[in-house]
Amino acid sequence: MDATLNTPYLCRPFEHGADIVIHSVTKFLGGHGNTLGGVVVEAGRFNWGNGKFPAMTEPVPSYNNVTWWGNFGEYGFLTKLRSEQLRDIGPSLTPQAAWNLLQGVETLPQRMDAHVANAQEVVQWLATDPRIGYVNYAGLEDHPHHERAQKYLPQGIGSVFAFGVAGTDQLSGREVGGRFIENLQLASHLANIGDARTLVLHPASTTHQQLTSEQLESGGVREDLIRISVGLEDPADILWDLDQALTAATGINREGDVVETVTPAAATAEPTSEKAAEGVHA
Repeated sequence: MDATLNTPYLCRPFEHGADIVIHSVTKFLGGHGNTLGGVVVEAGRFNWGNGKFPAMTEPVPSYNNVTWWGNFGEYGFLTKLRSEQLRDIGPSLTPQAAWNLLQGVETLPQRMDAHVANAQEVVQWLATDPRIGYVNYAGLEDHPHHERAQKYLPQGIGSVFAFGVAGTDQLSGREVGGRFIENLQLASHLANIGDARTLVLHPASTTHQQLTSEQLESGGVREDLIRISVGLEDPADILWDLDQALTAATGINREGDVVETVTPAAATAEPTSEKAAEGVHA
């Protein structure tokens, strides 16, 4: 099971029958997006000697014909990873990288509580905004997996989720999504998740921009979809940023009024005429 988004603080997979759990430590466990790393954790309960895994039970010539399961038992799988995959591929952490990640792990409970609390505020705000088409968050009661989330994630649902920006009379959801991203000022436009900073991504204008609307839909990535990883900033600041970016992208404020918008780029541009220059200096 990949438990990267939940971390051991929010979900304990071994208690629900998982045998192997993996984490990208670059995300929430490290917490700051400054170091690449991964973790494989085994429960030690799986019977690798059931006849279906010859790589675990047959002799290994390069290690004097030991067998991972026969010689190491419950530690066999992880010993195989260390002895073969690390040897052949070499993905071992440097001391500095390990230290960076351990610093993050030490504050995991405090950070995850704050991530979850901020995400819940953002979700409730988005769910009541007329410029938003939908919010896909298992913490909402109308989500199809809400009950399952309450069972497996009792400490909180996490802080990575998706929402859709509603199109306007003049702009499609895909166009609004791109404009929304361009107008964010606090949140970072990054493909990473699980950072102390709020991170957002609009796949239809970035990672999946080469796909047609039909291809996006068939892949389950709607053209209006925004993925957000809610960070640790003050929630009022996060909501302010989302609000102003939505207003700039749609020309409509939260109350539904049509407003004149100025993009950040336009606001900082040099005057294009003497009259405009006079207005700036007046």
